[in-house]
Amino acid sequence: MLKQVTLTRNGNSFVVELSRPDRLNALGLEMWRELAEAIEGIVKTPDIRCVILRGAEGNFAAGADIAEFARERNSPAAAARYGKEIDRALRAIRDCPLPTIAAVEGVCIGGGLQIAIACDLRIGGTSGRYGAPVGKIGVVMPFPEVAYLVEVVGHAVALEILLEGRVFDAGEAVAKGLIGRAIDDAKVMEEAIAMARRIEQGAPLSHRYHKKLVRRCLDPQPLTEEDYAEGFAVCASEDYAEGIRAFLEKRKPVFKGK
Repeated sequence: MLKQVTLTRNGNSFVVELSRPDRLNALGLEMWRELAEAIEGIVKTPDIRCVILRGAEGNFAAGADIAEFARERNSPAAAARYGKEIDRALRAIRDCPLPTIAAVEGVCIGGGLQIAIACDLRIGGTSGRYGAPVGKIGVVMPFPEVAYLVEVVGHAVALEILLEGRVFDAGEAVAKGLIGRAIDDAKVMEEAIAMARRIEQGAPLSHRYHKKLVRRCLDPQPLTEEDYAEGFAVCASEDYAEGIRAFLEKRKPVFKGK
């Protein structure tokens, strides 16, 4: 049973909530493990089209639970073991075949920012606060987390975030490319659910291929014939045939992910 991460089904989407509000949803070892288990379980659930990640009671996540560090990260080897748990959770989100949305309310710091970055889409409330002040406690953002940050904002902005360690507002987060847009605080979840509904209306296979092809664009290796072929492979699917039929018959398509 998950204790610090809750799952709620909403239509054909799941809402994954970080739930440790007494600590502003600070991420400890157990929460990282539960988050990985939650995402891995969702992927196996039939008919799910999208995943929304949020934090409980008005905050996304206030970063790592520093109180654990003296016990759980007291040496390079211990920190590496701890890092594997973080990596498992972030990879589960990043490699999730379903589209993922970070609905950011309140603080989104450190580990919380890493979770948001691992998502495909990010929106936030106008009063949100962002940053990664890890240098202030002598911590390094290791691989592959730092690579995810660089992918989203570029190397210069990543260094600005890490070296200055400032906590900045939602407007600056939009300008830096950390979130797609900032909206009224009270409407963050409403818009996240609306985004999920729009995603649900599309073809699941199309979404999966787009996630894969966009990721491939980040790989500096030259494109192969197999890469090019993947852009057309969906044309052999039932959903492709259904989409064409529905368009010609002037009706909404019924996609099955096949």
